[in-house]
Amino acid sequence: MSTPRSRARAADSVVLDDDATLHAMGYPRKLTRRFQAFDNFAISFTIINILSGIFSSFGFGMNAGGPRILVFGWIGVSLMVLLIGAAMAEVASAFPTSGALYFSAGKLAKRHKGAWSWFTGWLNFVGQIGGTAATGYAAATFIQVFAQLQWPSYQPTAHQTVLITAVVIVLQGVANTYTVQLVALLNRISVWWLLIGLVVIVGALIVMPDHHRSASFVTHFENNTGFTSGLYGGMLGLLVTSWTFTGFDGSFHMSEETVRATVSAPKGITRAIGYSAVAGLVLMLALVYSIGDYAAVAGAPAPPVRILVDGLGLRTAKVMLLIVIGAMLFCGLANLTSNTRQIFAFSRDGAMPGSRWWHSVSARTRTPVKAVWLAVVCSLALVVPGWWSHTAFTAIVSVNVVGLFLAYAVPIFLRLRLGDAFQPGPWHLGRWGRPIGWLAVVWILLSSVLFMLPQASPITVDSFNYAPIALAVVLLVATVWWFATARRRFQGPVSYGRPDEVAAMDLV
Repeated sequence: MSTPRSRARAADSVVLDDDATLHAMGYPRKLTRRFQAFDNFAISFTIINILSGIFSSFGFGMNAGGPRILVFGWIGVSLMVLLIGAAMAEVASAFPTSGALYFSAGKLAKRHKGAWSWFTGWLNFVGQIGGTAATGYAAATFIQVFAQLQWPSYQPTAHQTVLITAVVIVLQGVANTYTVQLVALLNRISVWWLLIGLVVIVGALIVMPDHHRSASFVTHFENNTGFTSGLYGGMLGLLVTSWTFTGFDGSFHMSEETVRATVSAPKGITRAIGYSAVAGLVLMLALVYSIGDYAAVAGAPAPPVRILVDGLGLRTAKVMLLIVIGAMLFCGLANLTSNTRQIFAFSRDGAMPGSRWWHSVSARTRTPVKAVWLAVVCSLALVVPGWWSHTAFTAIVSVNVVGLFLAYAVPIFLRLRLGDAFQPGPWHLGRWGRPIGWLAVVWILLSSVLFMLPQASPITVDSFNYAPIALAVVLLVATVWWFATARRRFQGPVSYGRPDEVAAMDLV
Protein backbone atom coordinates (compact mmCIF):
# COMPACT_ATOMS: atom_id res chain seq x y z
CA MET A 1 0.00 0.00 0.00
CA SER A 2 1.57 3.29 -1.11
CA THR A 3 1.98 6.17 1.29
CA PRO A 4 2.13 9.90 0.50
CA ARG A 5 5.90 9.80 1.16
CA SER A 6 6.47 6.84 -1.21
CA ARG A 7 4.34 8.48 -3.87
CA ALA A 8 6.36 11.66 -3.49
CA ARG A 9 9.61 9.70 -3.89
CA ALA A 10 8.19 8.04 -7.03
CA ALA A 11 7.22 11.43 -8.44
CA ASP A 12 10.68 12.78 -7.69
CA SER A 13 12.30 9.87 -9.52
CA VAL A 14 10.10 10.55 -12.56
CA VAL A 15 11.18 14.19 -12.62
CA LEU A 16 14.82 13.14 -12.26
CA ASP A 17 14.42 10.69 -15.16
CA ASP A 18 12.94 13.46 -17.33
CA ASP A 19 15.75 15.81 -16.39
CA ALA A 20 18.36 13.12 -17.00
CA THR A 21 16.96 12.60 -20.50
CA LEU A 22 17.10 16.33 -21.18
CA HIS A 23 20.64 16.59 -19.79
CA ALA A 24 21.74 13.67 -21.96
CA MET A 25 20.60 15.65 -25.00
CA GLY A 26 22.77 18.55 -23.87
CA TYR A 27 20.22 20.98 -22.43
CA PRO A 28 19.72 22.38 -18.93
CA ARG A 29 16.22 22.54 -17.53
CA LYS A 30 14.83 26.07 -17.87
CA LEU A 31 11.07 25.44 -18.07
CA THR A 32 8.71 24.27 -15.34
CA ARG A 33 7.68 20.63 -15.74
CA ARG A 34 4.02 20.93 -14.72
CA PHE A 35 2.20 19.26 -17.64
CA GLN A 36 0.71 15.89 -16.76
CA ALA A 37 -0.15 13.31 -19.42
CA PHE A 38 -3.69 14.69 -19.79
CA ASP A 39 -2.36 18.24 -20.21
CA ASN A 40 -0.01 17.08 -22.95
CA PHE A 41 -2.86 15.33 -24.76
CA ALA A 42 -5.07 18.37 -24.26
CA ILE A 43 -2.84 20.76 -26.18
CA SER A 44 -2.82 18.64 -29.38
CA PHE A 45 -6.51 17.79 -29.02
CA THR A 46 -7.26 21.51 -28.68
CA ILE A 47 -5.13 22.51 -31.67
CA ILE A 48 -6.70 19.84 -33.89
CA ASN A 49 -10.05 21.12 -32.61
CA ILE A 50 -12.77 19.33 -34.56
CA LEU A 51 -15.36 22.04 -33.94
CA SER A 52 -13.09 24.75 -35.34
CA GLY A 53 -11.80 22.65 -38.24
CA ILE A 54 -15.09 21.18 -39.41
CA PHE A 55 -17.10 24.38 -39.07
CA SER A 56 -14.43 26.32 -40.98
CA SER A 57 -14.10 23.94 -43.92
CA PHE A 58 -17.45 22.13 -44.14
CA GLY A 59 -18.72 24.43 -46.89
CA PHE A 60 -15.70 23.69 -49.08
CA GLY A 61 -16.37 19.97 -48.67
CA MET A 62 -20.04 20.35 -49.62
CA ASN A 63 -18.91 21.65 -53.01
CA ALA A 64 -15.88 19.36 -53.40
CA GLY A 65 -17.36 15.88 -53.19
CA GLY A 66 -20.33 16.45 -50.91
CA PRO A 67 -21.40 13.98 -48.18
CA ARG A 68 -19.59 11.04 -49.76
CA ILE A 69 -16.20 12.73 -49.41
CA LEU A 70 -17.03 14.55 -46.17
CA VAL A 71 -17.81 11.27 -44.41
CA PHE A 72 -15.73 8.58 -46.10
CA GLY A 73 -12.90 11.00 -46.80
CA TRP A 74 -12.87 11.85 -43.09
CA ILE A 75 -12.52 8.16 -42.20
CA GLY A 76 -9.76 7.47 -44.72
CA VAL A 77 -7.69 10.60 -44.14
CA SER A 78 -8.04 10.28 -40.35
CA LEU A 79 -6.47 6.83 -40.53
CA MET A 80 -3.58 8.17 -42.61
CA VAL A 81 -3.05 11.06 -40.19
CA LEU A 82 -3.02 8.56 -37.32
CA LEU A 83 -0.13 6.80 -39.07
CA ILE A 84 1.69 10.14 -39.33
CA GLY A 85 1.05 10.78 -35.65
CA ALA A 86 2.27 7.31 -34.66
CA ALA A 87 5.48 7.75 -36.66
CA MET A 88 6.01 11.20 -35.13
CA ALA A 89 5.24 9.83 -31.66
CA GLU A 90 8.02 7.26 -31.98
CA VAL A 91 10.47 10.08 -32.74
CA ALA A 92 9.05 12.18 -29.89
CA SER A 93 9.72 9.37 -27.43
CA ALA A 94 13.36 9.28 -28.51
CA PHE A 95 13.88 13.08 -28.46
CA PRO A 96 11.46 14.71 -25.96
CA THR A 97 12.51 18.35 -26.41
CA SER A 98 10.77 21.64 -27.17
CA GLY A 99 12.72 21.70 -30.44
CA ALA A 100 10.71 18.65 -31.51
CA LEU A 101 10.80 18.35 -35.31
CA TYR A 102 13.88 20.41 -36.13
CA PHE A 103 15.85 18.95 -33.20
CA SER A 104 15.08 15.35 -34.15
CA ALA A 105 15.84 16.10 -37.82
CA GLY A 106 19.29 17.34 -36.83
CA LYS A 107 19.93 14.30 -34.65
CA LEU A 108 18.63 11.72 -37.14
CA ALA A 109 20.40 13.02 -40.25
CA LYS A 110 23.49 11.08 -41.31
CA ARG A 111 25.04 14.10 -43.03
CA HIS A 112 24.28 17.81 -43.40
CA LYS A 113 22.67 17.85 -39.97
CA GLY A 114 22.57 21.64 -39.88
CA ALA A 115 20.76 21.93 -43.21
CA TRP A 116 18.13 19.31 -42.35
CA SER A 117 17.52 20.99 -39.01
CA TRP A 118 17.46 24.50 -40.51
CA PHE A 119 14.85 23.85 -43.19
CA THR A 120 12.66 21.71 -40.91
CA GLY A 121 12.72 24.43 -38.25
CA TRP A 122 11.74 27.22 -40.61
CA LEU A 123 8.96 25.19 -42.22
CA ASN A 124 7.65 24.43 -38.74
CA PHE A 125 7.98 28.06 -37.64
CA VAL A 126 6.20 29.53 -40.67
CA GLY A 127 3.51 26.84 -40.57
CA GLN A 128 2.75 27.53 -36.92
CA ILE A 129 2.75 31.33 -37.34
CA GLY A 130 0.35 30.91 -40.26
CA GLY A 131 -1.81 28.61 -38.15
CA THR A 132 -2.08 31.14 -35.32
CA ALA A 133 -3.03 33.89 -37.79
CA ALA A 134 -5.53 31.72 -39.68
CA THR A 135 -7.21 30.46 -36.50
CA GLY A 136 -7.55 33.99 -35.14
CA TYR A 137 -9.00 35.14 -38.46
CA ALA A 138 -11.50 32.26 -38.47
CA ALA A 139 -12.59 33.15 -34.94
CA ALA A 140 -13.03 36.79 -35.96
CA THR A 141 -15.10 35.71 -38.96
CA PHE A 142 -17.44 33.55 -36.88
CA ILE A 143 -17.70 36.26 -34.20
CA GLN A 144 -19.04 38.53 -36.92
CA VAL A 145 -21.40 35.83 -38.19
CA PHE A 146 -22.79 35.73 -34.65
CA ALA A 147 -23.04 39.53 -34.62
CA GLN A 148 -25.06 39.40 -37.85
CA LEU A 149 -27.46 36.87 -36.33
CA GLN A 150 -27.80 38.97 -33.19
CA TRP A 151 -28.01 42.34 -34.93
CA PRO A 152 -29.20 41.95 -38.55
CA SER A 153 -28.12 45.49 -39.42
CA TYR A 154 -24.48 44.68 -38.65
CA GLN A 155 -22.33 44.42 -41.78
CA PRO A 156 -18.80 43.02 -41.34
CA THR A 157 -15.90 44.62 -43.19
CA ALA A 158 -12.33 43.56 -43.85
CA HIS A 159 -11.10 46.22 -41.42
CA GLN A 160 -13.32 44.94 -38.63
CA THR A 161 -12.20 41.36 -39.24
CA VAL A 162 -8.53 42.35 -38.99
CA LEU A 163 -9.11 44.38 -35.82
CA ILE A 164 -11.01 41.56 -34.11
CA THR A 165 -8.31 39.10 -35.17
CA ALA A 166 -5.64 41.36 -33.67
CA VAL A 167 -7.52 41.61 -30.37
CA VAL A 168 -7.96 37.83 -30.23
CA ILE A 169 -4.26 37.10 -30.87
CA VAL A 170 -3.09 39.72 -28.36
CA LEU A 171 -5.37 38.31 -25.65
CA GLN A 172 -4.05 34.82 -26.39
CA GLY A 173 -0.56 36.25 -26.02
CA VAL A 174 -1.45 37.70 -22.64
CA ALA A 175 -2.74 34.31 -21.45
CA ASN A 176 0.49 32.64 -22.61
CA THR A 177 2.57 35.19 -20.75
CA TYR A 178 1.51 33.80 -17.40
CA THR A 179 2.56 30.49 -15.83
CA VAL A 180 2.41 27.16 -17.58
CA GLN A 181 -0.10 26.08 -14.91
CA LEU A 182 -2.57 28.60 -16.37
CA VAL A 183 -1.97 27.30 -19.88
CA ALA A 184 -2.46 23.73 -18.66
CA LEU A 185 -5.69 24.71 -16.88
CA LEU A 186 -7.06 26.44 -19.98
CA ASN A 187 -6.21 23.40 -22.11
CA ARG A 188 -7.99 21.10 -19.66
CA ILE A 189 -11.04 23.34 -19.85
CA SER A 190 -10.82 23.34 -23.64
CA VAL A 191 -11.00 19.54 -23.79
CA TRP A 192 -14.23 19.49 -21.81
CA TRP A 193 -15.53 22.50 -23.75
CA LEU A 194 -14.97 20.58 -26.98
CA LEU A 195 -16.44 17.30 -25.77
CA ILE A 196 -19.47 18.76 -24.01
CA GLY A 197 -19.99 21.19 -26.88
CA LEU A 198 -19.88 18.29 -29.31
CA VAL A 199 -22.51 16.38 -27.34
CA VAL A 200 -24.76 19.45 -27.14
CA ILE A 201 -24.50 20.29 -30.85
CA VAL A 202 -24.86 16.70 -32.07
CA GLY A 203 -27.71 16.04 -29.63
CA ALA A 204 -29.56 19.14 -30.81
CA LEU A 205 -29.09 18.18 -34.48
CA ILE A 206 -30.47 14.70 -33.78
CA VAL A 207 -33.50 15.79 -31.76
CA MET A 208 -34.63 19.22 -32.93
CA PRO A 209 -34.81 19.32 -36.77
CA ASP A 210 -38.17 18.36 -38.25
CA HIS A 211 -36.59 16.34 -41.02
CA HIS A 212 -33.34 14.46 -41.57
CA ARG A 213 -31.85 13.07 -44.73
CA SER A 214 -32.24 9.35 -45.52
CA ALA A 215 -29.47 6.92 -44.62
CA SER A 216 -28.34 6.70 -48.25
CA PHE A 217 -27.63 10.45 -48.37
CA VAL A 218 -24.15 9.73 -47.04
CA THR A 219 -23.26 8.47 -50.54
CA HIS A 220 -24.47 11.66 -52.28
CA PHE A 221 -21.77 13.26 -54.44
CA GLU A 222 -21.46 16.90 -55.47
CA ASN A 223 -18.86 18.62 -57.60
CA ASN A 224 -19.34 22.37 -57.64
CA THR A 225 -15.65 23.22 -57.86
CA GLY A 226 -15.94 24.33 -61.50
CA PHE A 227 -13.74 21.46 -62.68
CA THR A 228 -15.41 18.87 -64.93
CA SER A 229 -13.60 15.92 -63.34
CA GLY A 230 -15.56 14.50 -60.44
CA LEU A 231 -12.47 12.57 -59.35
CA TYR A 232 -10.46 15.77 -59.09
CA GLY A 233 -13.27 17.53 -57.20
CA GLY A 234 -13.53 14.63 -54.77
CA MET A 235 -9.78 14.58 -54.18
CA LEU A 236 -9.91 18.27 -53.29
CA GLY A 237 -12.61 17.43 -50.75
CA LEU A 238 -10.09 15.29 -48.85
CA LEU A 239 -8.43 18.53 -47.80
CA VAL A 240 -11.29 19.20 -45.36
CA THR A 241 -9.94 16.49 -43.07
CA SER A 242 -6.30 17.40 -43.69
CA TRP A 243 -6.97 21.05 -42.80
CA THR A 244 -8.52 19.93 -39.51
CA PHE A 245 -5.74 17.54 -38.47
CA THR A 246 -2.84 19.93 -38.03
CA GLY A 247 -0.83 21.04 -35.03
CA PHE A 248 -0.59 17.72 -33.22
CA ASP A 249 3.14 18.35 -32.91
CA GLY A 250 2.05 20.56 -29.99
CA SER A 251 2.46 17.60 -27.62
CA PHE A 252 6.02 17.15 -28.91
CA HIS A 253 6.86 20.85 -28.36
CA MET A 254 5.61 20.67 -24.76
CA SER A 255 7.92 17.75 -23.90
CA GLU A 256 10.24 19.77 -21.66
CA GLU A 257 7.26 20.83 -19.55
CA THR A 258 5.66 17.35 -19.37
CA VAL A 259 6.14 14.73 -16.66
CA ARG A 260 7.28 11.35 -18.05
CA ALA A 261 7.67 13.03 -21.43
CA THR A 262 9.15 9.99 -23.20
CA VAL A 263 5.78 8.26 -22.78
CA SER A 264 3.29 11.09 -22.19
CA ALA A 265 4.21 13.08 -25.32
CA PRO A 266 3.82 10.19 -27.82
CA LYS A 267 0.60 9.09 -26.13
CA GLY A 268 -0.63 12.70 -26.28
CA ILE A 269 -0.06 12.82 -30.04
CA THR A 270 -1.73 9.51 -30.91
CA ARG A 271 -4.65 9.88 -28.50
CA ALA A 272 -5.40 13.41 -29.69
CA ILE A 273 -5.61 12.19 -33.29
CA GLY A 274 -7.60 9.05 -32.45
CA TYR A 275 -10.17 10.75 -30.23
CA SER A 276 -10.52 13.65 -32.68
CA ALA A 277 -11.12 11.20 -35.53
CA VAL A 278 -13.99 9.47 -33.73
CA ALA A 279 -15.57 12.64 -32.34
CA GLY A 280 -15.18 14.43 -35.68
CA LEU A 281 -16.94 11.63 -37.54
CA VAL A 282 -19.91 11.92 -35.19
CA LEU A 283 -20.11 15.68 -35.77
CA MET A 284 -19.69 15.27 -39.52
CA LEU A 285 -22.56 12.77 -39.71
CA ALA A 286 -24.82 15.00 -37.60
CA LEU A 287 -24.21 17.97 -39.91
CA VAL A 288 -24.56 15.96 -43.13
CA TYR A 289 -27.87 14.38 -42.15
CA SER A 290 -29.25 17.77 -41.05
CA ILE A 291 -28.69 19.49 -44.40
CA GLY A 292 -31.96 20.90 -45.73
CA ASP A 293 -31.88 22.74 -49.07
CA TYR A 294 -28.50 21.57 -50.35
CA ALA A 295 -27.92 24.38 -52.83
CA ALA A 296 -28.95 27.06 -50.34
CA VAL A 297 -26.72 25.65 -47.60
CA ALA A 298 -23.72 25.13 -49.89
CA GLY A 299 -24.03 28.70 -51.19
CA ALA A 300 -24.37 30.30 -47.74
CA PRO A 301 -21.47 32.40 -46.35
CA ALA A 302 -21.14 29.94 -43.43
CA PRO A 303 -22.86 26.64 -44.42
CA PRO A 304 -22.70 24.93 -40.98
CA VAL A 305 -24.32 28.00 -39.40
CA ARG A 306 -27.08 27.83 -42.01
CA ILE A 307 -27.65 24.17 -41.04
CA LEU A 308 -27.95 25.18 -37.38
CA VAL A 309 -30.36 28.03 -38.12
CA ASP A 310 -32.55 25.92 -40.44
CA GLY A 311 -32.67 22.92 -38.11
CA LEU A 312 -32.59 24.43 -34.64
CA GLY A 313 -34.03 27.90 -35.00
CA LEU A 314 -32.24 31.21 -34.64
CA ARG A 315 -32.04 31.38 -30.84
CA THR A 316 -30.63 27.88 -30.37
CA ALA A 317 -28.31 28.31 -33.35
CA LYS A 318 -26.75 31.36 -31.71
CA VAL A 319 -26.00 29.36 -28.55
CA MET A 320 -24.37 26.62 -30.63
CA LEU A 321 -22.35 29.22 -32.51
CA LEU A 322 -20.99 30.58 -29.23
CA ILE A 323 -19.74 27.07 -28.43
CA VAL A 324 -17.93 26.95 -31.78
CA ILE A 325 -16.41 30.41 -31.28
CA GLY A 326 -15.17 29.38 -27.83
CA ALA A 327 -13.54 26.31 -29.38
CA MET A 328 -11.80 28.48 -31.98
CA LEU A 329 -10.43 30.77 -29.28
CA PHE A 330 -9.07 27.80 -27.32
CA CYS A 331 -7.55 26.44 -30.54
CA GLY A 332 -5.65 29.66 -31.20
CA LEU A 333 -4.45 29.81 -27.61
CA ALA A 334 -2.99 26.29 -27.75
CA ASN A 335 -1.50 26.88 -31.18
CA LEU A 336 0.30 29.97 -29.88
CA THR A 337 1.64 27.99 -26.91
CA SER A 338 3.13 25.36 -29.21
CA ASN A 339 4.47 28.10 -31.48
CA THR A 340 6.34 29.84 -28.64
CA ARG A 341 8.04 26.61 -27.49
CA GLN A 342 9.34 26.02 -31.01
CA ILE A 343 10.70 29.59 -31.11
CA PHE A 344 12.25 29.13 -27.65
CA ALA A 345 14.06 25.95 -28.71
CA PHE A 346 15.06 27.16 -32.19
CA SER A 347 16.59 30.26 -30.59
CA ARG A 348 18.33 28.21 -27.91
CA ASP A 349 20.32 26.63 -30.72
CA GLY A 350 21.07 30.01 -32.31
CA ALA A 351 18.95 29.61 -35.43
CA MET A 352 16.97 32.86 -35.22
CA PRO A 353 18.01 36.51 -35.37
CA GLY A 354 18.20 37.82 -31.81
CA SER A 355 18.30 34.28 -30.44
CA ARG A 356 19.58 35.37 -27.02
CA TRP A 357 16.30 37.30 -26.55
CA TRP A 358 13.86 34.66 -27.68
CA HIS A 359 15.14 31.75 -25.61
CA SER A 360 15.20 33.69 -22.35
CA VAL A 361 12.75 32.59 -19.66
CA SER A 362 10.91 34.80 -17.18
CA ALA A 363 12.25 34.28 -13.66
CA ARG A 364 8.76 34.83 -12.26
CA THR A 365 6.57 32.67 -14.52
CA ARG A 366 9.20 30.27 -15.94
CA THR A 367 7.74 30.79 -19.42
CA PRO A 368 9.50 32.13 -22.56
CA VAL A 369 7.66 35.47 -22.46
CA LYS A 370 9.70 37.15 -25.20
CA ALA A 371 9.11 34.20 -27.53
CA VAL A 372 5.38 34.55 -26.85
CA TRP A 373 5.35 38.13 -28.03
CA LEU A 374 7.55 37.41 -31.03
CA ALA A 375 4.96 34.81 -32.09
CA VAL A 376 2.17 37.36 -31.52
CA VAL A 377 3.91 40.07 -33.57
CA CYS A 378 4.71 37.67 -36.43
CA SER A 379 1.12 36.41 -36.51
CA LEU A 380 -0.21 39.97 -36.56
CA ALA A 381 2.16 40.78 -39.43
CA LEU A 382 0.53 37.99 -41.46
CA VAL A 383 -2.94 39.33 -40.65
CA VAL A 384 -2.23 42.94 -41.71
CA PRO A 385 -2.62 42.34 -45.50
CA GLY A 386 -6.22 41.32 -44.79
CA TRP A 387 -6.89 45.03 -44.12
CA TRP A 388 -6.75 45.58 -47.87
CA SER A 389 -7.49 42.16 -49.35
CA HIS A 390 -8.80 38.84 -48.06
CA THR A 391 -7.06 37.22 -51.04
CA ALA A 392 -3.72 38.65 -49.93
CA PHE A 393 -4.23 37.30 -46.41
CA THR A 394 -5.18 33.86 -47.77
CA ALA A 395 -2.11 33.86 -50.00
CA ILE A 396 0.21 34.57 -47.09
CA VAL A 397 -1.20 32.02 -44.62
CA SER A 398 -1.71 29.33 -47.27
CA VAL A 399 1.68 27.85 -46.38
CA ASN A 400 0.32 26.94 -42.94
CA VAL A 401 -0.80 23.36 -43.51
CA VAL A 402 1.65 22.32 -46.22
CA GLY A 403 4.56 23.80 -44.25
CA LEU A 404 3.57 21.89 -41.12
CA PHE A 405 3.11 18.56 -42.87
CA LEU A 406 6.41 18.82 -44.73
CA ALA A 407 8.07 19.57 -41.38
CA TYR A 408 6.37 16.43 -40.02
CA ALA A 409 7.73 14.34 -42.91
CA VAL A 410 11.42 15.23 -42.51
CA PRO A 411 12.23 13.56 -39.14
CA ILE A 412 10.05 10.57 -40.02
CA PHE A 413 11.93 10.12 -43.32
CA LEU A 414 15.32 10.55 -41.63
CA ARG A 415 14.37 8.00 -38.98
CA LEU A 416 13.52 5.53 -41.78
CA ARG A 417 16.76 6.25 -43.61
CA LEU A 418 18.71 5.63 -40.41
CA GLY A 419 17.34 2.07 -40.30
CA ASP A 420 18.39 -0.14 -37.42
CA ALA A 421 20.76 2.56 -36.16
CA PHE A 422 17.72 4.46 -34.83
CA GLN A 423 17.53 4.13 -31.06
CA PRO A 424 13.84 4.26 -30.04
CA GLY A 425 12.55 5.61 -26.77
CA PRO A 426 10.25 3.78 -24.33
CA TRP A 427 7.25 4.32 -26.66
CA HIS A 428 7.90 2.71 -30.03
CA LEU A 429 6.19 0.85 -32.87
CA GLY A 430 8.51 -2.14 -32.94
CA ARG A 431 8.55 -3.97 -36.27
CA TRP A 432 5.69 -1.81 -37.49
CA GLY A 433 7.80 1.33 -37.30
CA ARG A 434 9.17 1.15 -40.85
CA PRO A 435 5.95 0.30 -42.78
CA ILE A 436 3.97 2.87 -40.79
CA GLY A 437 6.69 5.47 -41.35
CA TRP A 438 6.81 4.91 -45.11
CA LEU A 439 3.02 5.10 -45.41
CA ALA A 440 3.12 8.35 -43.42
CA VAL A 441 5.78 9.92 -45.66
CA VAL A 442 4.02 8.86 -48.88
CA TRP A 443 0.70 10.26 -47.67
CA ILE A 444 2.30 13.55 -46.65
CA LEU A 445 3.82 13.93 -50.11
CA LEU A 446 0.53 13.08 -51.87
CA SER A 447 -1.55 15.38 -49.66
CA SER A 448 1.00 18.18 -50.06
CA VAL A 449 0.47 18.00 -53.82
CA LEU A 450 -3.28 18.32 -53.23
CA PHE A 451 -2.73 21.35 -51.01
CA MET A 452 -0.94 23.11 -53.87
CA LEU A 453 -3.32 22.29 -56.74
CA PRO A 454 -5.99 24.74 -57.98
CA GLN A 455 -9.09 24.44 -55.81
CA ALA A 456 -11.70 26.29 -57.90
CA SER A 457 -12.40 27.01 -61.55
CA PRO A 458 -12.24 29.37 -63.35
CA ILE A 459 -8.88 30.33 -61.91
CA THR A 460 -8.79 34.04 -61.11
CA VAL A 461 -6.75 36.31 -58.86
CA ASP A 462 -9.23 35.63 -56.05
CA SER A 463 -9.60 31.87 -56.58
CA PHE A 464 -5.94 31.08 -57.31
CA ASN A 465 -4.24 28.74 -54.82
CA TYR A 466 -1.23 30.68 -53.57
CA ALA A 467 0.18 27.86 -51.43
CA PRO A 468 2.88 26.88 -53.98
CA ILE A 469 4.05 30.49 -54.24
CA ALA A 470 4.05 30.98 -50.47
CA LEU A 471 5.98 27.72 -49.99
CA ALA A 472 8.45 28.66 -52.73
CA VAL A 473 9.07 32.05 -51.10
CA VAL A 474 9.70 30.44 -47.69
CA LEU A 475 12.09 27.89 -49.15
CA LEU A 476 13.85 30.50 -51.28
CA VAL A 477 14.42 32.82 -48.33
CA ALA A 478 15.58 29.94 -46.13
CA THR A 479 17.92 28.68 -48.87
CA VAL A 480 19.49 32.08 -49.60
CA TRP A 481 19.87 32.72 -45.88
CA TRP A 482 21.43 29.31 -45.35
CA PHE A 483 24.09 29.68 -48.04
CA ALA A 484 24.73 33.35 -47.29
CA THR A 485 25.40 33.14 -43.55
CA ALA A 486 23.54 30.44 -41.60
CA ARG A 487 25.59 27.43 -42.69
CA ARG A 488 28.70 28.97 -41.10
CA ARG A 489 27.12 29.61 -37.70
CA PHE A 490 24.35 26.99 -37.37
CA GLN A 491 25.33 23.33 -37.27
CA GLY A 492 22.05 21.98 -35.91
CA PRO A 493 21.08 21.32 -32.28
CA VAL A 494 23.84 22.33 -29.90
CA SER A 495 24.97 20.72 -26.67
CA TYR A 496 25.64 22.90 -23.64
CA GLY A 497 28.01 20.32 -22.18
CA ARG A 498 28.16 16.93 -20.55
CA PRO A 499 25.07 15.78 -18.57
CA ASP A 500 26.70 16.70 -15.25
CA GLU A 501 27.71 20.13 -16.61
CA VAL A 502 24.27 21.04 -17.95
CA ALA A 503 22.63 19.71 -14.77
CA ALA A 504 24.50 22.44 -12.89
CA MET A 505 22.93 25.01 -15.24
CA ASP A 506 19.33 24.06 -14.36
CA LEU A 507 17.25 27.13 -13.57
CA VAL A 508 14.18 25.36 -12.19
